[in-house]
Amino acid sequence: MGIRVIKTAIAAVLAIYLAQLFSLSFEVSSGLLAILGVDVTRRKGLRSALQRIAASILGLLFGSFIFWLLGFHVWVFGIIVLISYPLLSRMQLKDGIVTSSVIILHIFSIGKIELHSLVNEVLLLLTGLGSATLINFVYMPNPDQRLLELRSQTEESFSAIFRHIAENLKDKDYIWGGSELIAADASIRDGIHLSGTVAENALFKTDEYWMQYFLMRRQQLDSIQRMMLLVSRVYETLPHGKMTAELFEALSKDVKQEEYMGNVENMISDLEGTFKILDLPRTREEFEVRSAILQLFLELKGFISIAKSGKKKKIPA
Repeated sequence: MGIRVIKTAIAAVLAIYLAQLFSLSFEVSSGLLAILGVDVTRRKGLRSALQRIAASILGLLFGSFIFWLLGFHVWVFGIIVLISYPLLSRMQLKDGIVTSSVIILHIFSIGKIELHSLVNEVLLLLTGLGSATLINFVYMPNPDQRLLELRSQTEESFSAIFRHIAENLKDKDYIWGGSELIAADASIRDGIHLSGTVAENALFKTDEYWMQYFLMRRQQLDSIQRMMLLVSRVYETLPHGKMTAELFEALSKDVKQEEYMGNVENMISDLEGTFKILDLPRTREEFEVRSAILQLFLELKGFISIAKSGKKKKIPA
């Protein structure tokens, strides 16, 4: 049984008790309004409650006028639905269509327009949707632990991917299934979704760390996929590939650090200097391998650039 079900039950019971306390007619409908008002985030719940209240009051006034004009007949209610639903939708109040229908049907069942009845319906709205909003504000699950787990899963997947790439560069016959790529993609998607929920739960100040972190990892995963295409072109085991493998072995450790270490960036600079003094390629195959590795360096620099902008920089001792 999820927390939202528990919150819905509490909000519905609270709304009915409040309606009974204020001696409102149709007090059970207050519980129904509370059920409709409980939402997954604070911000969304508040926005939804305000939309439902606005839509219901507009529907109440419009429906009362049409009933007064044409009489209390079933076909008149059909006309109200045909006119009010499109109008509410156009006014960006479609979330309040159901609640406004409940309120209008109450007036229809009474069969007359009285100030007391109109006030009763407004109070039903406030007790029902107010209870739901209150329960939404009182408790929302803390997703921090789950976000930490998703971050750890993402970094472990990245680390494993880089180790596999290093092995592939050292041994052209090395076979890897690529399951870590799928795992990384899943944890990043879940992280982005949950980060959005965190932002929706913060009414005023929004901590954007988690969203920025997982968006950074999304960019890096795209970069890794491009690296994979370049690594597939290194089909000969040469000293250049073995030297480049050391970069990925170092990266497999750095990717799990909260701070930007800068180790791989320095290694790339050193390797680029080493490659410049090597003899020119003697065969077409060697030329193609070295070309792919140089392109891999460019992609690695892009990957590191994303990390530099998204991570804290290590402060020198």
